[in-house]
Amino acid sequence: MKPGIHPDYRPVVFRDRTGDLAFLTRSTAASDQTVEWEDGRTYPVIDVEISSASHPFYTGRGRVIDTAGRVERFRRRYNRA
Repeated sequence: MKPGIHPDYRPVVFRDRTGDLAFLTRSTAASDQTVEWEDGRTYPVIDVEISSASHPFYTGRGRVIDTAGRVERFRRRYNRA
């Protein structure tokens, strides 16, 4: 790799405020905000709008849309016999 052209790869906390989930990982994402983590160190924090803690697919709060019968209804309406 060429030196000096890659962004800084460092520990960053990603936080989902609606799902009360935060996890520490490594990233090149930049942030001006910081948070003190469980180990006592301060890390940059990035707030995300949705994660596995708040997404309806993972939480089971998703809606199921009834698609049965839609094709048949379309064919009945627009059948050119």
